[in-house]
Amino acid sequence: MSEVQETTTIRPVSITSGAISELKKIMIQEKVPSEYGLRLGVKGGGCSGFSYILGFDSIKEGDQQYEIDGMMVIMSKAHGIYLLGMEVDYVDGLNNRGFTFNNPNAKETCGCGTSFSA
Repeated sequence: MSEVQETTTIRPVSITSGAISELKKIMIQEKVPSEYGLRLGVKGGGCSGFSYILGFDSIKEGDQQYEIDGMMVIMSKAHGIYLLGMEVDYVDGLNNRGFTFNNPNAKETCGCGTSFSA
């Protein structure tokens, strides 16, 4: 008799329902191909050293794939250390509108909200 193994995948990031809703609207408006996922990542630069990557992309070698509330999320394995535990939200208020990043790994952030240091 063969042994059945169960694999549990822990989501490294969370995305609020408001952000998921807005991302799905953008996918429709911009006619994003259905095989694309939401790419979350970091890149060097920005006011504090790193900037966030948020966009739609295809899966590449070295990526990890997750599903969060029906949204395929892809991340480079190398970016996990900077993003683990991060929450992506969408704010649509009187004074502020756009995606926000609540990252527990950020030692410093700047006023733009899209740059941090680790």
